[in-house]
Amino acid sequence: MYALKPDFVLWDGRLRDDVALAVGDDGLITTSDALHVGHTVRRLPGRALLPGLVNAHSHAFQRLIRGRTEYAVQGAGRDDFWSWREQMYRAAERMAPEDLYLASRQTFLEMARSGITTVGEFHYIHHAGDGTPYEDRLELARQVIRAAREVGLRICLLRVGYARAGHQVPQNPRQRRFIDARAEDFLADAQALASMMRDDSLVTVGVAPHSVRAVSRSWLEATAAAQAQFPAVHMHVAEQPKEIEACLAEHGRRPVELLADVGLLSPRFTAVHGIHLSDAEVALLGRARASVCACPSTERNLGDGVVPADALMAAGVRVCLGTDSQASIDLLDDARQLESHLRLVRGRRAVLDAGGGQVDGLALRLLESATVHGAEALGLPVGRLAPGLPADFFTVDLNHPSLAGVDRESLIPALVFGAPQEAIREVAVAGRFIVEDGRHPLAEDSSRVFSALSRRLFA
Repeated sequence: MYALKPDFVLWDGRLRDDVALAVGDDGLITTSDALHVGHTVRRLPGRALLPGLVNAHSHAFQRLIRGRTEYAVQGAGRDDFWSWREQMYRAAERMAPEDLYLASRQTFLEMARSGITTVGEFHYIHHAGDGTPYEDRLELARQVIRAAREVGLRICLLRVGYARAGHQVPQNPRQRRFIDARAEDFLADAQALASMMRDDSLVTVGVAPHSVRAVSRSWLEATAAAQAQFPAVHMHVAEQPKEIEACLAEHGRRPVELLADVGLLSPRFTAVHGIHLSDAEVALLGRARASVCACPSTERNLGDGVVPADALMAAGVRVCLGTDSQASIDLLDDARQLESHLRLVRGRRAVLDAGGGQVDGLALRLLESATVHGAEALGLPVGRLAPGLPADFFTVDLNHPSLAGVDRESLIPALVFGAPQEAIREVAVAGRFIVEDGRHPLAEDSSRVFSALSRRLFA
């Protein structure tokens, strides 16, 4: 058992200077009261302690293509998500199981360094390069989990179902590592993985039909029938206008309308992106108390569009955040982009502020998207600090130059809207410190091995 006494702790939605966070041997928070006899006390002067960030949507292997797609492949003014996707497939095609582990480990290390303690990994590379399942069908999923656990992150592995290139679209050989023959295979793999990991408190398993483009209605119906067995169901929804057009052509319904028809909308459902939504679809998501996971750094990078977070929140939709393609890994920056993109679109400031004139009100709401709402989307009891919950947290250096001059009231806004990752110093998961004074013990070796992997794959 130990207790931490920083200058401030974010507790019950406000910064308090009278809190000592006590952590039991089981990694759970025991109390926030004054220091107790029997606890080893660690004082953290010049630090603020906050709940660990929850990254609700990640494709870890895509870290390999950072910096490799920032040019026009098709000609000036012609590149978009679809041309980027073809380049992404190059990395997906070439990786052996150990390569996927190494790439994922580097990504998860960068997440840990940025204050992320939980990741929802949307995992869709399942098979060998020719599309043949490995002898162990869970081989690649286990490699991703291995990487997260070695780094020390909590992970919800979202096993993806992928059936086709699209409605009446010829199969794409570049997707063969993703595709399962039957919905039953996809769901059985997820169930087997969940059973295998049931004794690891840092690993959970959810399911993720990839998109209305990649699965048929029958696959969605099969997922809906099995959803109660899993803590979370995630799906790419309305990221691109072409997806809407294809769904209307195949089903005569927009994507969220189709999901409502098959019974997938519920509090455990998360629509990833949710950019090109109609007002009626926003209302459907709100009535279902579903979540939308915005990925602003990726959506900006790919030119996808802007998530209508203001309309979604007004409808009662929980908006969480993800780093998606790993164009950058900084969930606090994604939180500020969620608001900043809307300022550009709406032509005004403080778009997501609930009102009331509270200096830190907007920043706390954005931080909630990066913590509480991400945890809810993954079905996990994290994202906030309270007795009986896991001690997942990060600390901020109050003496960092970016925070000079702030007071208690302006600290959270200064952190969310202006502080770089370097201000984050310690990170803990289940009470175990995985980053100390800004350093992870595996960082140097991982960077070296990842660099060699990148050179080999893209030689």
